[in-house]
Amino acid sequence: MKIGLYFGTFNPIHVGHLIIANHMAENADLDQVWLVVTPHNPLKKKSTLLDDSHRLQMVHLATEDFPKLKPSDIEFKLSQPNYTVNTLVHLEEKFPNHEFSLIMGEDNLKSLCKWKNYEVILQNHSIYVYPRISSEPENLELKNHPKVHLIDAPIVEISSTFIRNNIKEGKNIQPLLPAKVWEYIDHNNFYKK
Repeated sequence: MKIGLYFGTFNPIHVGHLIIANHMAENADLDQVWLVVTPHNPLKKKSTLLDDSHRLQMVHLATEDFPKLKPSDIEFKLSQPNYTVNTLVHLEEKFPNHEFSLIMGEDNLKSLCKWKNYEVILQNHSIYVYPRISSEPENLELKNHPKVHLIDAPIVEISSTFIRNNIKEGKNIQPLLPAKVWEYIDHNNFYKK
């Protein structure tokens, strides 16, 4: 089975994440997309980052109506700080019959050469890249790499930071969130202070 791994803090998961994940599941050469919730780095103080379990629960709520999208807490079990290359090795050991690829935005592809052991990642895994609006000139030296696949996905410029700030200011951002995620956030009074 071909699995695309879409990493994020998902703080909170929003419709933009779902649009990209579903587009990849339906239009790239993938059987499923796993939304990998990245854990809180214990070395960093990030007061706006919700507890891992709450962010994972919101991804569960957001994806339950999409059979090709699956939440993953795989990185919760790995020592921190963790690197993507380690996550990939762990997944290959745990799921030897799956083929894992990465899903990332163009902005991440630009910085991929700074990742730990990025050559190993590129050697062993395909990377599916979705477009991002960027003010930087096109500087994607890796875009022609045989393992890199540029996918013509919708450009969605919604950020979790924007959502958190608007909730804090008492603005209605319901259209930007899956209904069950909005209800969960509202019920728990998340991001209000």
